[in-house]
Amino acid sequence: MKIVSCYQVFRSIWLTRPAGRFFHKVSGLCAPLTLADFEAINLCKRPLPENFNFAGDVLDQWSQKEKTGERPANPALWWVNGKGDEVKWSFGELGSLSRKAANVLTKSCGLERGDRVAVVLPRIPEWWLVNVACMRAGLVFIPGTTQLTAKDMLYRLQASKAKCVVASEEVIPAVEAIASECPLLKAKLQVSPHSWQGWLSLQELLQAASEEHSCVETASQEPMVIYFTSGTTGSPKMALHSHSSIGIGFTITGRYLLDLKSSDVIWSTSDTGWIKAALCAFFTPWLYGACVFVHRMSQFDTDIFLDTLSTYPITTLCSTPTVYRMLVQKDLKRYKFKKLQHCVTGGEPLNPEVLEQWKTQTGLDLHEAYGQTETGVICASGRGDKIKPGSMGKPVPPQDVQIIDENGHTLPPGKEGDIAVRLTSTRPFYLFSKYEDNPEKTAAVMRGNFYLTGDRGVMDSDGYFWYRIGPFEVENALMEHPAVVETAVVSSPDPVRGEVVKAFVVLSAPFKSSYPEELILELQAHVKKSTAPYKYPRKVEFVQQLPKTPTGKIKRDLLRDREWGRT
Repeated sequence: MKIVSCYQVFRSIWLTRPAGRFFHKVSGLCAPLTLADFEAINLCKRPLPENFNFAGDVLDQWSQKEKTGERPANPALWWVNGKGDEVKWSFGELGSLSRKAANVLTKSCGLERGDRVAVVLPRIPEWWLVNVACMRAGLVFIPGTTQLTAKDMLYRLQASKAKCVVASEEVIPAVEAIASECPLLKAKLQVSPHSWQGWLSLQELLQAASEEHSCVETASQEPMVIYFTSGTTGSPKMALHSHSSIGIGFTITGRYLLDLKSSDVIWSTSDTGWIKAALCAFFTPWLYGACVFVHRMSQFDTDIFLDTLSTYPITTLCSTPTVYRMLVQKDLKRYKFKKLQHCVTGGEPLNPEVLEQWKTQTGLDLHEAYGQTETGVICASGRGDKIKPGSMGKPVPPQDVQIIDENGHTLPPGKEGDIAVRLTSTRPFYLFSKYEDNPEKTAAVMRGNFYLTGDRGVMDSDGYFWYRIGPFEVENALMEHPAVVETAVVSSPDPVRGEVVKAFVVLSAPFKSSYPEELILELQAHVKKSTAPYKYPRKVEFVQQLPKTPTGKIKRDLLRDREWGRT
């Protein structure tokens, strides 16, 4: 039995009644919220409405436009798995199914408004369905990657106080291993072709559920989603976002970075556990009425990727620099990307060679973006902008991005400092609300009237921002590991990426007999969890000692010169 067998049932269901709500009181008048309204609100040119719910105020409006012919016939969600299975949902079908799913969560699972739901699913249609259902029911959803271990699941379920978990075949064993230690967990929903004792079947409950459900009238700044995000020290933090911070706060990104129209088909390869999936494969495309294209692709395969891009009418591609680096190793001129018009990347620095190769082979620019779980996109090279290879671009409106010093003073162009977002007298609605249950960490990311991204950078005279991966941040993360006595981090040449981070490490005595390959992977994983994932050392070399000056200062320049063959 294929995991997609239930989709034949999904595809046969159509809306049987009008969507339940389309209007809000704005300045004393009842009026529908339009895309132009959302853009004006995102730009702070209009006040934030008191109430907002993405399912009711965006998705249901597109469903209505389908009926009146105001939206093209593109599906809202188009899913394939490369094995012949395909799902296409209109906004109307998505609305009908998500109402049924909302009834499953509230009636079958007994959840109430404000309860938290861990959604740990791969790229399958139920991920989108359950998240929309949570919004309809006023539940707070918590996305997680299917790579989470039992230990990871235990921490997340306990810290978030989740009352329900929705999991796929890959994750169910990890949940089962620790469920007894989560007394608040009252319901377990499986998305699996097999039956698991103690788990409810989402597919079976959907078939029996009613389509009648009234979308909850959520406040604009009511909690909607929690993302677990790593910090420099300690356990992952819970970044809490409201209905408006993501549901409205991503609007300008859709125009400035993604250049979306309702006729577009956008493919984002992000893992469902990260906010980039929400940005490029959920909220932003659907704000513009575009089609979200999804390929199940559990493991990246260059040939499958290129065949998919050639076969389907994808107009917008959003993927990581690593994917583009792998793609340009192929002879791309053999492929015809008939509809592809716009390509976006982000998440780590992109070396200029890849950008140039992609442009040469496809004729398309790569538009780089920079953002965080807490902020969404804050810098980008948008459509029409001059692209400077290696730059993360310019601030995306309404973000006021600056380089500041340790005292919170802005620095002039060319001076390296902390990348920060200037805040107004009131906290912007498009910023994350807080780190849940962690006021100290919430306060720690503020410096005067600036939000600190935690990254270093420099701004040039044209207002473009550039990454700076400081060696000390990586070294500090490595020094937290008990295997490391001393370390020095430098840049090192790489045939694919141009240059990468390399760490020279002096080991403590108990670890000197460890298997080096395993220890390297352990150290790399440690840095990924302690800093931004792109900062981890892709090369690690164990040494007996580090070169130093007579005063004891590490000679990083000597190590760097050796790496680049300059000695």
